[in-house]
Amino acid sequence: MSRTHRTRPRGPAVLLLALLLGASACAGTADTPAAPPAAARADTVEPLPGAAPTPRLPATTASADGRQVTVASAERIVPLNGSLAEIVFSLGLGPKVVARDVSTTFEQAAGLPVITQAHAVSAEGVLSLHPTVVLADRSTGPAEAVAQIRAAGVPLLVLDDAKRLADVDTRIAAVAAALGVPDAGRQLTERTDARLAEARAAVPPAARRPKVAFLYLRGSASVFLLGGPDSGAGSLIEAAGGEDAGTAAGLSGDFTPLTSEALVKAAPDAILVMRKGLESVGGVDGLLALPGVAQTPAGLDRRIVSVEDGQLLSYGPRTPQVLREITAQLHPAAAE
Repeated sequence: MSRTHRTRPRGPAVLLLALLLGASACAGTADTPAAPPAAARADTVEPLPGAAPTPRLPATTASADGRQVTVASAERIVPLNGSLAEIVFSLGLGPKVVARDVSTTFEQAAGLPVITQAHAVSAEGVLSLHPTVVLADRSTGPAEAVAQIRAAGVPLLVLDDAKRLADVDTRIAAVAAALGVPDAGRQLTERTDARLAEARAAVPPAARRPKVAFLYLRGSASVFLLGGPDSGAGSLIEAAGGEDAGTAAGLSGDFTPLTSEALVKAAPDAILVMRKGLESVGGVDGLLALPGVAQTPAGLDRRIVSVEDGQLLSYGPRTPQVLREITAQLHPAAAE
């Protein structure tokens, strides 16, 4: 809700917010989810091996909003969300990135200036850095800021939002083509697909797929949402051998307010959350104190799956790592 995804809810749920958007399961009597292995905890991006690719520009690409965008230089790149930044850095073009948004949390980007307030883009902040290309997606806003950046003559490419594993390849290819490095894009796609295949192969067979509810939590703002079929988490849950509880309960759209009635209907066997969201409600004990949570099968078993906020819904080169984390926590016996 990285989406990252795009890491924030989209659609009607945004109106409810006015701000934002491992290794073993939390089962039995554990107070908090077990810490994932060091490799999973490292919030870093792995660039392609070898020398950084040399962009072949100008390149003209179809933008998701119907425009044709021509990029003449990739010397000063501004990706407006963490998912797009992850792809740019993975392609080996990280040194050319001059700014980040708040959902770009990985280590290599930590020193870059932030050009968003919450998740609202500051056009003035972007333009002050003299970008030669700006990357956005349909959830980027406000629309006035996007229009102001374009009016200043800066090439701004809008990509479709990524909400499924099937979107990863398309997203990588689009970014690579826009930046004039299509060969690097193909290489990154091949690496990511191979790792996804390995992660899928590691999912243990099960007689019954556990139902997993994705909860978006922001305790400081009293925002508690239950994910539906458009939340962006369902594809990962299914790939990890689970069933999206919100979808199974007949929810529509991306998110619905979390209520006891909704949870009873969803009856999840496990709950998937972002780590900072879990921390914002006081950990597992605080989560169980929310209405209805303790009465679900997941609450009774304290079965909580948590993934870093900036990684969970990124749908990019690190998605295989995310899938492995979810799988290991959702099926702890198989990971032992």
